[in-house]
Amino acid sequence: MPRFVALLRGVNVGKAKRVPMAGLRGLLAALGYRDVQTLLNSGNALFTSDGRAGSVHAKRIRGALAESLHVDVPVIVKSAKEIAAMEAENKLEFVATDPSRLLAAFTANAADLNSLAVVVPLIAPPERFLLGKHAAYLWCPEGILRSRAAEALLGKAGRLATTRNWATVARIAALLRPGASGKRPP
Repeated sequence: MPRFVALLRGVNVGKAKRVPMAGLRGLLAALGYRDVQTLLNSGNALFTSDGRAGSVHAKRIRGALAESLHVDVPVIVKSAKEIAAMEAENKLEFVATDPSRLLAAFTANAADLNSLAVVVPLIAPPERFLLGKHAAYLWCPEGILRSRAAEALLGKAGRLATTRNWATVARIAALLRPGASGKRPP
């Protein structure tokens, strides 16, 4: 059975759109997903299910969140295979000296991913941006909070995306690998 990660956009940031991780785990289990686990408090949920497309899972999860927890947020679901491909294409990983300053932006489809190119004019060296086939990557060596490109990516320009820092992506990827235990990777 394939493994997936559901990435919720904009939850548990400030007081709005609160989603308790225990509630999210329960909701996913009630939908019939197996081996459900959450990572951090920022809307990352891993699960096992049939091989349906991520968009099908995303629609089910978003609907259940709205109905059960009264929170309507975009949900992007990626398979373990898609996360592995995204990891493999990220050439910025090799220049990033701090994984918390390297952002990966996920979208539901390639057309939405291409819309993230609007941040290119905001890149201020030594920042670097890579638009891949599976995600967009932004390296902010001076910090995410100091980057106009990151601000745009996290804001309206990235409204069709959800972002995670590379440290979180690495932990998600490790948990999605075959044979991974539910224990936190090193």
